[in-house]
Amino acid sequence: MTHYDCIERLNAFDPAVRSEALDEIIAQTELPPTGSHVNMHLHSFFSFNAADASPTRLAWDARRHGLYAAGLCDFDVLDGLEEFLNAGRRLGLRSAVSLETRAYFEEYAGTEINSPGEPGITYIMGAGFGKALAANSPVDRTLQTLRDRASRRNLDLVERINQRIPALSLDYNNDVAPLSPGDCPTERHIIRAYCRKAAAMGSTAANRLWGEILQNSTTEIQALQKNQPAMEDAVRSKLIKRGGLAYETPTPAMFPTVDEFAQWVLECRAVPMATWLDGESEGERDPAIMLECLREKGVAAVNIVPDRNWNIADKTESRRKIGHLHKFVATAETMNMPIYIGTEMNKDGQPFYDDLHGPVLKDFADGFLTGARIMIGQSILSRYADYAYCDPHVAADFNNDRSQQNTFFAAVGALPPLTAAHSAHLTAAGPVNALDRIQTSVRQKTWSLP
Repeated sequence: MTHYDCIERLNAFDPAVRSEALDEIIAQTELPPTGSHVNMHLHSFFSFNAADASPTRLAWDARRHGLYAAGLCDFDVLDGLEEFLNAGRRLGLRSAVSLETRAYFEEYAGTEINSPGEPGITYIMGAGFGKALAANSPVDRTLQTLRDRASRRNLDLVERINQRIPALSLDYNNDVAPLSPGDCPTERHIIRAYCRKAAAMGSTAANRLWGEILQNSTTEIQALQKNQPAMEDAVRSKLIKRGGLAYETPTPAMFPTVDEFAQWVLECRAVPMATWLDGESEGERDPAIMLECLREKGVAAVNIVPDRNWNIADKTESRRKIGHLHKFVATAETMNMPIYIGTEMNKDGQPFYDDLHGPVLKDFADGFLTGARIMIGQSILSRYADYAYCDPHVAADFNNDRSQQNTFFAAVGALPPLTAAHSAHLTAAGPVNALDRIQTSVRQKTWSLP
């Protein structure tokens, strides 16, 4: 089996094939030393990844790039949690897992926040999930509710598009659901399915249909057809984004409230996390007010996608958004809220990681690295020591001094990458002994396990 074939098998829908391929690649490859870059916000094919990458593939790519740490983040599901953490242990990669969704922010009901054109709707995350949820437990049933709500939105969207463009009518279960191995596809999968359905009509018919829908010339449509990501973006904009043919203004009933979601994350022993777009909306204009409101609901950390805050062709716009970035980061740091960063990888052309040595992000590098370490620490401590970042008894151990708590969790995350042997030892030790051994390791700045 060639190295290329093994890489391709990392994205197989069969988890056994992915695992076997990773073993073969590890045996064939000399891995680079660990650097100082991180990407804690990587979407996999369990929601949508532009390259259809699995959690195992993302872990492999992070390790071959020499990343210090990496984080899986899928929409509405935790299907890749154990796979990603296991791949990290096998590769020697510091790993964490989060979940992203959209929620209704009651205090900002009439205000645009970070979902453009959708007042009251905010992207929000839970981060540092330590282990898979127990099947049919209360938290697992709530997670299923998130999945069911996403499926309902998808089914309604496909029905609206089918009604408006009957020539492209899809069967959701046969044409859309199979595009994601967890049967929880996203809007982007839906658009891909419609593009495939059009392509099956033949080029002449497809060009005519897309010309009518996109209102482009045949020459423009033909050019788009040669660039799948650009074509899918154009179709998505025309069909389902605000003002699109099948767009429907979201209502509170479509999503959990911020309070409900934050409470669920806390019950999962993970960290409720706010997300920030770029500081341009009315809701994001004063980050201190927004974050204080969220903190009262249990939100304890923030997520940023830095690339869209500075890597902008218009230099005036870029300078303005960099100013917003400085303001937001300063606010979060003043509030002792760890900062999580990443590039998402759910759209073609996004970098695999942010350059924290570059002229803009070097100013934030220490804080961004610390945020990754804190969440790696949370992942380890909650999994093995039953010691979660947001637990009241943990805060009490640090006299409710979040700065001291951050220092400890970051020190755990700064330990050498957890291996399969470390994991087995800490699991066998039990929570009390595991905590003691982790604390000893922090003092010695390396794993100190008998």
